[in-house]
Amino acid sequence: MADKSLNRTELVAAVAAASGQSQVAVNGVLDSLFDTLATSVKEGTKVTIPGWLAVERTHRAARAGRNPSTGEAIEIKAGYGVKVSAGSKLKAAAK
Repeated sequence: MADKSLNRTELVAAVAAASGQSQVAVNGVLDSLFDTLATSVKEGTKVTIPGWLAVERTHRAARAGRNPSTGEAIEIKAGYGVKVSAGSKLKAAAK
């Protein structure tokens, strides 16, 4: 696993430096991007940025499980998850 990481503050600073925009402007754009992603996924709309990534809501069926502390059988309700897929450009960048 990677031993380096880039947090949001560092990402905003890097994008601001590369684009010549202020960090406040870049932070606002990121907030808007994440809000739009969240709204789209909540509505069941798949968001695709060709070559980079795709984000979609997935359905998980109800299933049987076990309480790990007691071993008691429990019913896990149906719900939703999120699937994020890397695109070809992102995969190529990782090589």
